[in-house]
Amino acid sequence: MSFLRFVRANWLFLLAGFTLTLTSSYGQTFFISVFAGQIMADFGLSDGQWGGIYTLGTTASAITMVWAGTLVDRFRVRALGTLVLLALAAACLFMAAVPNAALLVLAIFFLRLFGQGMSSHLAVVAMARWFTASRGKALSTASMGFAVGQAVLPIVFVALLMTWNWRTLWVVAAGIVLLTVPLMTVLLRQERTPQSMAKDEQAAGMNGLHWTRGQVLRHPLFWLMVPALLGPPAWGTALFFQQVHMTDVKGWPLAGFVALFPLYTGIIIASTFGTGWAVDRFGTGRIVPFYMLPFAAGFALMAGAQSLFAAGLALIVLGVGQGMQSTLPAAFWAEFFGTRHIGSIKAAAAAIMVFGSAIGPGVSGVLIDYGVEFPTQMWGYAVFFIAAAAAATLGVTTARKSLATA
Repeated sequence: MSFLRFVRANWLFLLAGFTLTLTSSYGQTFFISVFAGQIMADFGLSDGQWGGIYTLGTTASAITMVWAGTLVDRFRVRALGTLVLLALAAACLFMAAVPNAALLVLAIFFLRLFGQGMSSHLAVVAMARWFTASRGKALSTASMGFAVGQAVLPIVFVALLMTWNWRTLWVVAAGIVLLTVPLMTVLLRQERTPQSMAKDEQAAGMNGLHWTRGQVLRHPLFWLMVPALLGPPAWGTALFFQQVHMTDVKGWPLAGFVALFPLYTGIIIASTFGTGWAVDRFGTGRIVPFYMLPFAAGFALMAGAQSLFAAGLALIVLGVGQGMQSTLPAAFWAEFFGTRHIGSIKAAAAAIMVFGSAIGPGVSGVLIDYGVEFPTQMWGYAVFFIAAAAAATLGVTTARKSLATA
């Protein structure tokens, strides 16, 4: 089936996934960091204190995701999605009214759990479960919400910050989230039957089995994939979290660096759709060994970049990796371990990814405090990605033999 025919036939479900990934933006680092200056000023926080609060809240949300993510296996997307979106709207309102730095940890926890965590988790699990032969197309289409959110929302809200108070803008964000609730109800009025409730439609994994989360956690493949799960959210988040420091060290104007983001987003979109096609054509096992390499090359290029032109080249390469990251992991878990328990399996993976996004700003901030500038750190992160690629290649090469017999 051609891509356009696929979209026309499934646009309701794809738009539901897109809506969830777009709405997850209000709990993503690229959105929350827009308000960092105002938050630190209002609460008298240093960069280190703000980074610590962010790390604590995000780490707590990662731990909670291990349990919360399993709910996707028990409830329909329509019902659970409504609850998640209502909770995210409430989190935005809480952020707007947070009275002190201690409760700011709780605000970050709720935003990260229901935004970055559950909204995106629900979207990718739904796509992986609802679609089998066209899983790559579905995941790449739904993942466009991430790209659109990253390209549009920071620009809009930075402009609004010039005239509006930051707390008021969080009320606006809550209102936008609330508007998506009736939209989701309409889109999923005739929701596909969850495969956890329709056994004949499920897709099995290695050895023809539907793996439980406990079985997955005891399999070497999961642990060999952990560095690949951890790396992009950890060091990718750190890159954007420390962009002010990095541009200062490099001697670049921050506005000039930010102006490169539309190029970065465009590459992400192209890579996302390309990866979706490749997943459907070749399977995830043939792609996984390569998907850490753009991150390794991109970080090395950014570390050595002496001009904004070179930084743009680095972002192009990183955009290729980020596009693969948007599509590949969810399809991987479904292909190798089956779809019956995909929610709980993906919850464990999502917890690792959320934890990565917690430690990235913290680790990089501590190293900066000890005199290791972020551009210098990036050489080490590039080596990390190479090691992650080697581990993932070892795991997938061995596991594909079991998959071939399924």
